[in-house]
Amino acid sequence: MFPPASYLLSLLLVIDAGGAVPSPQGVPHGCYASEEAGERTFRCSQAGLSAVPTSIPNDTRKLYLDANRLVSVPAGAFQHLPVLEELDLSHNVLAHLSGAAFQGLAGTLRHLDLSANQLASVPVEAFMGLKIQVNLSANPWRCDCALQEVLRRVRLAPGTGTGIVCGPGARPDLVGQEFLPLVGEEELCGTGRGGAQRSTDVALLVTMGGWLVLVVAYLAHYVWQNRDETRRPLKRAPVLPVRSEDSSTLSTMV
Repeated sequence: MFPPASYLLSLLLVIDAGGAVPSPQGVPHGCYASEEAGERTFRCSQAGLSAVPTSIPNDTRKLYLDANRLVSVPAGAFQHLPVLEELDLSHNVLAHLSGAAFQGLAGTLRHLDLSANQLASVPVEAFMGLKIQVNLSANPWRCDCALQEVLRRVRLAPGTGTGIVCGPGARPDLVGQEFLPLVGEEELCGTGRGGAQRSTDVALLVTMGGWLVLVVAYLAHYVWQNRDETRRPLKRAPVLPVRSEDSSTLSTMV
């Protein structure tokens, strides 16, 4: 059976206009592809999405999924987008990021917006290998070691640092405070991820330092003792009286 004439006509119009053939999976309602400043862009802003769509064109360079109802980003959600440079996930209800959420984007992704979500903590693994500028503001952060480690690996978007504030899940004395000033004042990785390794390293250094001190002290004592021995005058052996055989014989004769 031949396809309907209306479908063939629309297909011819798309090809004649130089556009791409529509994906067989279809584009989610409220989403559209466009060229913006010469960059292939896919917009799904305010599209009512509750999951990351799978029909995003693989030549997309800028992807906007902001203002939806996304709760999580699963592993490999964007690995089919080999040239993706900018990703906007702001103004969702994200509470979880997989450690492999941005897998496959290490060589291309430059800008990531995670602002205005429900993130209390994020796995450090999600940002491994990425060289990105990220917006983490307006989230109820727990202000833990994981966040401190993430901030050591990424660059914050200009003007967004003051928006990283400790949320209700943080320590009571940190709630409501900006996180960046705390990073310079307090090491939050004393225990837990990253902290255990640092604690082990410190303990090893202390142990090695203790042994070194003992060795140096022993050598100093040994050298000092030998110096005293060299300065001490040698004792002369006692001179024993020599008995002459002649005198003994003379005494006997008398």
